[in-house]
Amino acid sequence: MTIERRDVLRSAAMLGLGLAAPAIGQPTRKLGYAIVGLGYYGLGVIIPQFAKCAHSRLAAVVSGDRAKAERVAREHGLSPQAIYSYANFDSIRDNPDVDIVYVCLPNGLHAEYTIRAARAGKHVLCEKPMAVSVAEGQAMIAACKTANRKLMIGYRCHFEPFNREAMRLARSGAAGKIRFVRSEHGFVQGDPGAWRLKRALSGGGSLMDMGVYSLQAAHYMTGEEPVAVTARESTDRRDPRFAEVEDMIDWTLEFPSGAIAGCLSMYSANQNRILLMGDKGRIELEPATRYDGNRMWTGRDGREREVTPPDAQANQFAGQLDHLADCAVSGREPIVSGEEGLRDMAIIKAIYRSAREGRTVRLERGA
Repeated sequence: MTIERRDVLRSAAMLGLGLAAPAIGQPTRKLGYAIVGLGYYGLGVIIPQFAKCAHSRLAAVVSGDRAKAERVAREHGLSPQAIYSYANFDSIRDNPDVDIVYVCLPNGLHAEYTIRAARAGKHVLCEKPMAVSVAEGQAMIAACKTANRKLMIGYRCHFEPFNREAMRLARSGAAGKIRFVRSEHGFVQGDPGAWRLKRALSGGGSLMDMGVYSLQAAHYMTGEEPVAVTARESTDRRDPRFAEVEDMIDWTLEFPSGAIAGCLSMYSANQNRILLMGDKGRIELEPATRYDGNRMWTGRDGREREVTPPDAQANQFAGQLDHLADCAVSGREPIVSGEEGLRDMAIIKAIYRSAREGRTVRLERGA
């Protein structure tokens, strides 16, 4: 596979992306977002971030719980006309205050609401993973292109200061020639009834959730696309949490340069770490991809120097929201576009196949 990851490299170079001096084409007004899904992430994480945005604002909410939606609308100064249900969602096309729709729903609903938003004439920010299959991802991209709307995937770590600095250091050769990356992400999923453990809603287990962080880190730390994957699954099917989806998957990615990445996702232990090893040193983040509190070190063979990025206090969520607003006005493509999400879906498909068949899977050109 020879796809260039120019968007990732550009992200590494633009340290102040979405957070620095205004660029040509930035909005002259704050663009309005409709948040689809008022669960923990949409309501508890994303909506509070608009207070920190320079170019974005909350304009509407979409929920199946009318009482909750009305409460949120009152708290944020929205009119009753800014409240939508899933049934009347398509009428959002008639609301000029809504420029962008942010899909914060379970994975199995990403494709439906992305396509409906595009048909309503709105740009789309969709949470990761972009879909539950390659075919769905392709349909989402096609719908946004047909509508001439932007599609961005919620890969927030591209706007997180420590991860951006790690990308910059890796690209600058601070660790020398990259030989190995280790990326491990997991948490204890304790609720057997959680939607993430239902295949129809999640599309899979830990790989479709925490595994996306591990896969993305392997991409943006090496700056390469993998050419092959070898994977192994470990799941205790006697555990009622894992009746439908996998617990732990460990996989190895091979890159054209000869670099290797060892990745892990799991729902039965807590881990959050990225480690890059080069022939001149190391770059290590632990915790690596949390909402806050991330830390980073460099050294020849250990944690010799702690690194704090100059923009360590920058807000990754505000940066992400404002970036798509900027792209919607300027016409530029988001640094984490729908095509980026689709490539990851193809690799996730190969990881599952490798684990299922017990063999190395070569990645097709253009996957």
